[in-house]
Amino acid sequence: MLMKKLALGYGDANSLVHFALSSDGQSAAEASGASIEDNVGQIYSGNRTSLRPIHEAVMKAIVPFGDFETVPKKGYVSLRRKKQFAMVGPGTKSRLEVGLNMKDVKATPRLVSLPPGGMCQYRVYLVNASDVDRELVTWIRRAYDASG
Repeated sequence: MLMKKLALGYGDANSLVHFALSSDGQSAAEASGASIEDNVGQIYSGNRTSLRPIHEAVMKAIVPFGDFETVPKKGYVSLRRKKQFAMVGPGTKSRLEVGLNMKDVKATPRLVSLPPGGMCQYRVYLVNASDVDRELVTWIRRAYDASG
């Protein structure tokens, strides 16, 4: 309804709904009292435990960029500065998905362009930690720099 009637993007509408549903503006994760580590552990539980080392490799590669916020959601982790620059989470039980918010980048077979109006403009799938390479880190850095 927010997207249709107010022309909000998915991410803005989603954020507004989550804010409205919490009585004091805290995220569901904050309100539960669970730590970021607990929430990330839940995302990578069960048949998705093999994806956790890939997630950790992504996080290790981007920590040197500088300050950003890590916000666990139900099925992924949002990475934010003034706005979300990336999301990292299981795409399937056998591959990790990195969603990127950046503009004016030519899509490649690896960097898949997504339809307009979604939470991210591009997606990259990773199947092992060695997929966290210079090319991926460059794309994430571009999204990070553009986010604030």
